[in-house]
Amino acid sequence: MLDGMEDGTTAATRLAEGAPLRSTLDVTDPGDWLLLDAGVREVAWYRDRSRYRPWLMPEWEPSAPLPADLTRLGESRLALALCHRDGRIRQEAVRRSAEHPGLLPLVVIRCADWAVPVRESARQLLREALDMDSAPGLAPIVLRVGRRDRGAFGVDLLGRVLRRASHERLAALFTDPDRVVRRFAYRLAVEGRLLGPAELARAAARDEDSVVQDLCATAALTALGDEGAYEEAYEDVLPLLLSARSPRTRSAGVTGLRRAGRPAQAEPFLSDRSALVRACARYVVRQQQEGDPAAWYRDRCSAPDAPELPPGAVIGLAECGNRADAGLLRPLLAHPAAGVRARAVAGLRVLDRVDTTLLRPLLDDPAAGVVRETVVALLPSATQLPADWLLERTGSEWPRHVRVGAFRLLDARGGIVALRAAVGLLADPDTKLRTWAGLSVQRWHPSADVRGHEAEAGELLDRSRHLFSDHVLRRRKWEAGADR
Repeated sequence: MLDGMEDGTTAATRLAEGAPLRSTLDVTDPGDWLLLDAGVREVAWYRDRSRYRPWLMPEWEPSAPLPADLTRLGESRLALALCHRDGRIRQEAVRRSAEHPGLLPLVVIRCADWAVPVRESARQLLREALDMDSAPGLAPIVLRVGRRDRGAFGVDLLGRVLRRASHERLAALFTDPDRVVRRFAYRLAVEGRLLGPAELARAAARDEDSVVQDLCATAALTALGDEGAYEEAYEDVLPLLLSARSPRTRSAGVTGLRRAGRPAQAEPFLSDRSALVRACARYVVRQQQEGDPAAWYRDRCSAPDAPELPPGAVIGLAECGNRADAGLLRPLLAHPAAGVRARAVAGLRVLDRVDTTLLRPLLDDPAAGVVRETVVALLPSATQLPADWLLERTGSEWPRHVRVGAFRLLDARGGIVALRAAVGLLADPDTKLRTWAGLSVQRWHPSADVRGHEAEAGELLDRSRHLFSDHVLRRRKWEAGADR
């Protein structure tokens, strides 16, 4: 697989030297063909022409005839001719490519060529060559070129061919490693109503691409509605959607419960790990008589020691409750499950009921997720936390997540304390923490609390002089009052 323009020019050079096409680039990767196309012109324009001219085709005057040996080029040299910067060479190479099916990806690229004669010749050849057998292999490059100006022709032609394909041939594209190809194939299948609701639901639950998930889940529910068979088809479709790993697919299934007349079955999803699914579940539950998601959440959060309490129920209460519900969340800060503690912190932040004194002990929590949520909640009030207490927690004897959290809060404070913490971590053995500290020093500017600490600020900046140019270092020290 080629990687960037440099590899494209290297591939062009190797082909010019006679290397076989298939050993030079991955012929199944559309990106390699596009890089080769650009790489040939890069060599022709920007390298030593006298050195490469014998390899990459000579220069011709506009009135000169085309070279006679163009008709006898091998596949590798013909590939270079298809990418040549002279339009007459490209056009003639397109005409000769009919005998080389392996070069059809370059013909596809020429279908979007800026030169009209080249473009028309390539399109005529593609009309003749694109059929049920060649379409699956050419689909990736056709769809990539389709994003370019004048690239719609290939996409339209591919669509016309695949619409005539059998279900089995089109289904082969549903598992293509290229997600753009899968999207295109599923769109054709949905437009042509080639898949039933259960097949669409299975595709939405299986595919890892969010576009395919949305497309197939929506189509599955629409198909059920069109058939008027929600009750009968429930067991075939909705369980597939509701058990999917993707939150978007699960949310579609939850919404489908309302249309299926089963809103009560959405209650377990009120505590889903995804905010999107929880929101859809609350919408569905409210549709049933006396449906009250907030009451459901309060009932589950009222037992702070319940080991089976799902974390999603905790944050769900904050999402639809009111500030008075903070009273139910505070006891959960001591819950044995780390997920519950983390969501309780997040819930207090959502309800704007953050208590610095109450949350401060959680900065030492053994669970990294709890510390992360606590740091986010305390960032707006970082100046209220004792600086020395935070500085102590940046020491190497503390767990990494505690050190990172303490440093984030110190950095948010700014001033001399932030500089002191960052410079102290510049030699830290942890690469990421050391990098973050360096960035903090580089963007540091003195604030009002630096007054009285000018000498210390100058010393700290001198210790980090390797991060600045001489001019910037002098400027920063001058701002801090250490060089006046």
